[in-house]
Amino acid sequence: MEITRLSREEVGRRGEALYEQKIRATVETTENIGKMVIIDVETGVYEVDEARGLVAARHIQLQRPDAILYGKRIGYDVVEALGGTVR
Repeated sequence: MEITRLSREEVGRRGEALYEQKIRATVETTENIGKMVIIDVETGVYEVDEARGLVAARHIQLQRPDAILYGKRIGYDVVEALGGTVR
């Protein structure tokens, strides 16, 4: 089977679309604000993680090693900010 890798832009587009259309209403609760959601952009499978998303990412990749993952901090527009401010 041939694996097609996606560009960063396509991973981001797919991840955001899945989050907005299928995941946000379920995960964006008071107790989840600030946690990470990790999404397999090809299957839509996702997991919520307490910290940086590494545990959720590893768990998804155990199920599907070739998963293409997108991460988003729940309740925020960005995951991390370096040397600047988040608006």
